[in-house]
Amino acid sequence: MSRCISGKRVYASQEIAEDVLIEAWTRYEYNNNTGPISVYKCDDCGNYHLTSRGPMNERLAKALADGKIRQQKEARRWEDRFRKK
Repeated sequence: MSRCISGKRVYASQEIAEDVLIEAWTRYEYNNNTGPISVYKCDDCGNYHLTSRGPMNERLAKALADGKIRQQKEARRWEDRFRKK
């Protein structure tokens, strides 16, 4: 994985960055006001990064509101249980 001069991970497109953002929310437990909530195009490298600042990304907000993040978290928990057996 390549990194920007800022040290942040880079994503080649907004769509890829949004996919990673949503995946992060399914994989990790974020409390209020923690974790990444959006993506932005970097002026230094021209790629996209995740950020915890600004308004919440529309795709993430919709996935949270629709319960898709919750469903994916539950599916991941079951997958982990089956792998441990």
